[in-house]
Amino acid sequence: MAKIAPTNKNILVVAGDPSGDLHAANLIKALRAKDPEITVTSIGGVRMQEVSNRLLYNLVSVGAVGFSEPFKHFFLWLKLIKVVRRFMEEKRPACVIAVDFYGFNHQVLGLAAHRKIPAFYYISPQVWASRPGRAAKIAKLTREVFVIFPFEEALYKKAKGNATFVGHPLLDIMPEPQPRQSPEEPGAWKIGILPGSRKAEISRHLPLFLKAFYRVKEVHPKARAYLFAVPEFPDENIVPALEAVEKYWSKDIEIVREKDYKDRARLDFAFTCSGTATLENALLGVPMAVAYKMPRFTYEVAKRVVKTPYISLVNILLKKPAVKELIQERATVDNLAQEAFSFINDPARLRAARAELTGLRAMLGDRGAAERAAGRILSYLS
Repeated sequence: MAKIAPTNKNILVVAGDPSGDLHAANLIKALRAKDPEITVTSIGGVRMQEVSNRLLYNLVSVGAVGFSEPFKHFFLWLKLIKVVRRFMEEKRPACVIAVDFYGFNHQVLGLAAHRKIPAFYYISPQVWASRPGRAAKIAKLTREVFVIFPFEEALYKKAKGNATFVGHPLLDIMPEPQPRQSPEEPGAWKIGILPGSRKAEISRHLPLFLKAFYRVKEVHPKARAYLFAVPEFPDENIVPALEAVEKYWSKDIEIVREKDYKDRARLDFAFTCSGTATLENALLGVPMAVAYKMPRFTYEVAKRVVKTPYISLVNILLKKPAVKELIQERATVDNLAQEAFSFINDPARLRAARAELTGLRAMLGDRGAAERAAGRILSYLS
C-alpha cells in the first residue's frame, strides 16, 4: 500500500469510553515516544487529555452506551460531528485514529474518508459479538485495523480489510498474577465490587453488589469490600448509593482508585459488571460473578442482535461458562451471594479457578500492543 505524504504531524485520536480512553492514551504515548514532533488532538477522557496537546471534548464523561443511550445524546452527537468536520477541514490532520466506540467513530471515519484523510482503527469494536456486517464498513474506511484478539484478524480479512493482530494492550499494564493463600485471619475475605464505568451501569449494579457483599458478611463478619471506581466519577457520585445500603459503610467498604492493579490483584472474589473488568480480573486470577442489568428496551434489542452465547470476555475466549453470568432478572442478591459462597467456602475450587483464569494470558499475544500499532501507523506517515 502506498505511503501517505502528510502536510503536518497533527493526529486526531477519538475514543468514547473509559477503557478506550486508557488504551488510546497509551497509544498516544507510544506515538510521541517514537516521533516527538507529533502533536495530538483528541476526543476522549481525562487520560487522553493528560498526554494530548489539545482535548476537543471529554466524550467519555457522557457515558453513552448500548442501543438506546446514544439517542439521548443525539444533539450532542450532531454538535461533535460539526466540531470534528471543522477540525478536519481547518487542520487537515496527518491521520485519524479511532479507538473502539463504533457508533460515533464510524461517523468520524466517514468524515475522514470524504476528505481523503487516512484513518486507522486501534482496538476494533466487537463486531464478532453483534452486527458482523460492520467489519466490512470499517475495512472500507481504514488503512489498517489493529485488533487485540487473534481471531479478529481473519474476520477482517474475510471482509477484504487490512487487519493486524497486535496483542492485547492490557498485557502491558497488568501485573503478573501472584500466588495467593487463604486469608491470614479466618473469614477475612477481600471482596471486590466493580459496578461499571458509566453512570447508568453504576446506578443499576452498585446497590445490588453492595447487598450481595453484606449477605457474605453475615456469614463471614471479617470480610471487607473494595469498591473500584474510575476517575470520571468522584466520591460524591458514589457515596450516596453506599449510604443508601449501609449507613456506616466506611467500616466495611473502601473506595479504591488505582492505576497499578495491585489492590485488585489481592482480591479473593469479585462482583463484576460485564465489560473489560472481567478480563482484567481474569488476568489477575480473581474469580468472579458477572452481572449485567440494562433497560428493558435495550435488553430486547440485544437478545436479537448479539451472536455470542456469553456476555463476558472470559467465557467468550474460553468458549465455556468459566464464570457465572447473571443477566437481567437472574442478577439478584441471592444468586450473587450464592456464587461468592461457592468459591470462598471451597478452597480447592478457588485455586482451580485462579489457575484457569490466568491461563487466558497465553491467548492474548505478547506485550507491546501500543508500540506495535504506533510503529505501523508511523510507517504509513513517514
